[in-house]
Order: sequence, then C-alpha cells, then structure tokens
Amino acid sequence: MRTILAVDGGNSKTDLALVGEDGTVLATGRAGPFVPQSAGVAAAADVVEHGARALRDGMAAPYADVLAAYLAGADFPAEEEALRAEFEGRGCAGAVSVANDTFAVLRAGASEPWGVVVVCGAGMNAAGVSPSGEVARFPAVGRWSGDWGGGEDLATWTLWHAARMEDGRGPATALAELVVTRFGTASVAEVVHALHFGELDPARLHELVPGLFEVAAGGDAVARELVARQAEEVAVMARVCLERLGLLDTPAEVVLGGSVLAARDPYLHGLIEAAIGASAPLARVVVSALPPVAGAALAGLDLLGADGSARTRVRDHFRRSG
Repeated sequence: MRTILAVDGGNSKTDLALVGEDGTVLATGRAGPFVPQSAGVAAAADVVEHGARALRDGMAAPYADVLAAYLAGADFPAEEEALRAEFEGRGCAGAVSVANDTFAVLRAGASEPWGVVVVCGAGMNAAGVSPSGEVARFPAVGRWSGDWGGGEDLATWTLWHAARMEDGRGPATALAELVVTRFGTASVAEVVHALHFGELDPARLHELVPGLFEVAAGGDAVARELVARQAEEVAVMARVCLERLGLLDTPAEVVLGGSVLAARDPYLHGLIEAAIGASAPLARVVVSALPPVAGAALAGLDLLGADGSARTRVRDHFRRSG
C-alpha cells in the first residue's frame, strides 16, 4: 500500500502523520519547531526527518511514497523551491510537495480542495485556490507586507490603549484593569517597565488576548473597536482572495483558522460573517474543526488520486483524536 508522510511545520512545533492511500492513519507524531528563516533550510529539514524516523521506528529514507509538507516559512515560491529541493535531495519520498502551511488549514477546513482561508494566530495570512487550481496568496511577512492583526498585534494594542488611558492620553477603558490583573501589578506602567528591562517576557503579552475579547463582550468601546479592526482585516483578506480568483459571486467556502479565529468569539465571528457577506453574499464562512496536519494528509491523498472513502477515513480519525 502506498503511503503519505503528511507534515504541518509550524513555528512552535511540527506535526506529522503517516497515512495509507486508503486513508488509514498509521502513525502520528510531533517534532520541534520548523523555523528555516532562523535555523536554515537544512536544520529545518532535520526536524522533519527526525519526526519521520520516529514514525517509521528508525527506518531510513524514503519514509513514504509522497511527502506532503505544509510549512511555516514557505512564504515565497523561492522558499518553497529551496525546501522542496532539500527534501528531494535527501530522498525523503518518491514525490515531494511543499507549500505554505496556510494551504493545509484550507484543505483541512474546506469540503472541497478549493476555497479561501484566513489564518489568524500570532500573525495573519490568507490564501485561496479556485476550482481550476489558480492560486491567490499574500507574502504575509508582517508590517513590511502590509499585514495587521493576530495575537501579537492584538496584545500589543491592548497594552498600548491601557498605557494611554493610565497616563491620560487615551479614553477610559477596562483594558487597563485587564493588564494589571493579568500580570499582578499595581499599574500598567509597571508592566511597561518590566518589559523594557527584560523582567517580563514579551511572549507573555499573548495572555491578554482572551481577556481583550471578554472586555469587548462587556461593551467596552475601546476593546470593541480593536476587535472590529481585526474583523475588518480578516474580511478584507478574504474578499481580496475571492476577487482575485473570480469567486465573489460563487458559493465558495471561506475557512477560518488559527488560535484567534478557532476560539469562535461571538462578537468577532459575527462581525466577520457580516463583512464577508456584504461583499460576497454567496460565500459560506466555516471554522476549521480539523488540525492542519489533517489537511496535509488530505492533500497527499489528492496527489495519489485516492477515492472519497479515504478522505472520509482521514477526517474521521482526526475528528475523533481532536
């Protein structure tokens, strides 16, 4: 039986699954972060190989007939090519397919192998695939490429508004109380001081994001404006992808993924649905219920020309294990 090595390589961890062409999930595993920009292409590929050998009980390459790798850091075609060449040079599989990890979220959440996806986790990204295979995507490398939103921006702007309220430059907002309660300080200024002198890890600011949505749900005007801006960014990325692919008047699925959107905050989700519906009335907004590695597995089955029962088996497995 032919097999697929499905990989979802992320900045914090790498998920892998070995899947048979009939959709049976033979093994799953997890390896370290996939960070080619900082560690280099070879070191990033080492992470995948380490995980693959663990799935295959130490067996050397090739690890499967098809490697379907959906990877953070594959933001430009040149980066995809470099990673593909690395895996091919190592003989990881008979056929190697590499794409940005955003496409795995799309394949995991959409009922068909096409549609649009917006991912909002630590940052923002979006992509789309038309029924004929045409692709729309963004570089999504942060401020340089025009991006705004995701956990990092939401947390930073929460602290920004809290600091301005406390020192008198901004309007009253419960976000200031959120900050001091979250970090156990007497003032927002103490949090800023701790960040400046390295006493507080900036990564901990992400802890403010769930509280931001709670404050917005309570009616706080500043928090609601911040959440509304996030909704606008999600909607505009979806609209642009649909427009580029000629799908604005098509009953296409818009898949939402990433930690911020997967939380299904009612206020944020309602704003997103309304904004997308205004420009693409036939679009259907869905939140991905499967992990991205399931999307990588489904894409691998597509490459093998597997039948519908194989895809159903993969979805059922990850739905149960999730």
